[in-house]
Amino acid sequence: MGVEKLKAEEESNRRNKLKDEKPHVYEKVLRFDEKFRRGESIAIIQFQYNYTCNFKCEHCSIKRFQGKSDKRSFTIPDVKELYRQADELGLARTTITGGEPLVFKDFDDLVAAIDPQKFYINCDTNGWLLDEKRAKHMKSVGVDRIQLSIDSLDPDEHDTFRRARGSHAKAIKAVDAALNAGLAIFVQTVVTKQRLYSDEFVEFLEYFNKKGIGVFVTYAKPVGAWEGNFDSLCNRNVDMKYMEEILEKRHKVFTHLTPAYGLNMGCISVKGMFSVTQYGDVLPCPYIHTSIGNVFYEPLKDIIQRGLGIKHFGEYYDGCWIAENREFIDKYVVKKIYGRPLPVPCAEVFTDEDRTQQPFSKDERLFQTT
Repeated sequence: MGVEKLKAEEESNRRNKLKDEKPHVYEKVLRFDEKFRRGESIAIIQFQYNYTCNFKCEHCSIKRFQGKSDKRSFTIPDVKELYRQADELGLARTTITGGEPLVFKDFDDLVAAIDPQKFYINCDTNGWLLDEKRAKHMKSVGVDRIQLSIDSLDPDEHDTFRRARGSHAKAIKAVDAALNAGLAIFVQTVVTKQRLYSDEFVEFLEYFNKKGIGVFVTYAKPVGAWEGNFDSLCNRNVDMKYMEEILEKRHKVFTHLTPAYGLNMGCISVKGMFSVTQYGDVLPCPYIHTSIGNVFYEPLKDIIQRGLGIKHFGEYYDGCWIAENREFIDKYVVKKIYGRPLPVPCAEVFTDEDRTQQPFSKDERLFQTT
């Protein structure tokens, strides 16, 4: 069976499973197309609930968010309110992240507050604490899928990148733990321009695909611990096209630019994903560290609309602003975000000339998946 046909069959199986196990979520997913055509967000909520982590990874994108702070942080009642609003807006998917979620002492309460019957729940992890018992427990409380970070087949390379000796061995064991527990899983991996064309990367894809596991690629971005690391960035017209036209056709591999739900979103910031920080700020995506509003002080609906009113997020863009567009990176990130307390208010990053004139719902390219 060809890779494309296999992907389509797996998507159909996931839809059928969702219909049986989470009918409320399924009904929201069915309305994605009509919502999108009205210019509404169908975003995954990337929820940075707590920045506590047991690793100090080389590329950590939230490094400057970590440390002591006297800002208001999320409580479990706050979580319930956030997801109540998200449910009313028809949002259906979330990813619990941090930090490292498996060190959260209130993890079960967090999942319950989100409400597994109303959301498809992903959970990021580095795998250090994910054994079979923990995997079974996570499935039992309502987590749908693990997003496990592995950054090389070579143990030394991975351990060096993650700055945690033995982390590769534990991550590989975590893969089997999730599979044995019947917990859905995909592997997340960071790809630089240099790694994209390496034999190791192709072998990496083949290794996990043989286990029936898809691989999600996160392109290197010059933020967090990698501020100023421009040499690792991929080019849109060459490197990312190679990923889409060669690798995605041969392997079960995808990026945030991969069409989904019949929609070719391009950049998914705000319309297809946004982040909520430990302190309530909403970021257009996990890597653009500007706040478009704070859920502790105004409705989520208003914040989303503000984000969609910025042309970079409210209009169609066939690329990734923060991974490959040097003009955007230099103008908005280097000059207006680097070196400042995070997140920087969006009014201090974008001006009136950055407001959208073309709502994304009017661009027919969004609805073309081929």
